[in-house]
Amino acid sequence: MQAKTLRLRQIPCRSLIFTQAGNQLGISASAVSQQMHKLEVQLDLRLLHRNSRQVSLTEAGPQLQAEAAPLLDQLQTALQRVQAQHDEPAGLLRINTSRLAAGLLINPRLDEFLALYPQIQLELFTDDSFADIVRDGFDAGIRLGAFLARDMVSLPLDQGQWEAVVASPAYWQQHGMPQTPADLARHDCIRFRLPGSKRFVPWIFEVDGQTLEVETHGRLIFSDDHYVTHAACQGYGVAHKFVDSIQPELAEGRLVAALQKFERPWSGFHIYYPARKLMPPKLRVFIDFFRGPLTATPAQCP
Repeated sequence: MQAKTLRLRQIPCRSLIFTQAGNQLGISASAVSQQMHKLEVQLDLRLLHRNSRQVSLTEAGPQLQAEAAPLLDQLQTALQRVQAQHDEPAGLLRINTSRLAAGLLINPRLDEFLALYPQIQLELFTDDSFADIVRDGFDAGIRLGAFLARDMVSLPLDQGQWEAVVASPAYWQQHGMPQTPADLARHDCIRFRLPGSKRFVPWIFEVDGQTLEVETHGRLIFSDDHYVTHAACQGYGVAHKFVDSIQPELAEGRLVAALQKFERPWSGFHIYYPARKLMPPKLRVFIDFFRGPLTATPAQCP
């Protein structure tokens, strides 16, 4: 109805009779008459002279048409711009993601995505706390599936993540490798504290078919995963890391894994967003690009 109303300005004054106006707008003559009557009541001003044979504009009619036409042009242009953004992936896309997810999933393919969608302006807000993406104005977030809010739509971005207990060769040589998760009690464990909840990330294993969370202790605590890796490579202790995040260190022998037979996979990273009927194209292409195809089964240490 808005688009039809906008076209009223295009009808010449001399042809402004209800039947012709209705034909041009694709509505009935009675509907035109009713809309004009409602406008006159709203303005408390007569715009048309009516009799049994013809309809003509009052003095106020041409004045309203002349002054409203530029405004209607601007509104039409704005509607066209909004429609164009709805049809094409464009505009600012704000994604809240953990640093680990950004490094593993987004950064390796970022160049390709930006080349495919030059009209998208991408903001990656790296945050290891659990932000309220609706309150903070984000289009979507990326987190491990186990930590997602239940009222969100979530889709997996990979097929799960494996962890590994790792330390430098020098550390293992000095302190010996643990044979079971319980042996970690005598090791200097480098722990990671979540910036938001301030809780330690648990060290979880599978022993005899049962899930076991091991209480760990150590001198070093970080809230940035990069420093956990660096400290482990320097021989300061034992770390529990996602295997995909330390592939270079494992390949170069700077870190050596232990307790692999007790590891269990995490649910993997998910992209999540509020349920909505109409998803912006910029978010749809982002999801399709980084989900397809899903990352192959994550690496496990030998």
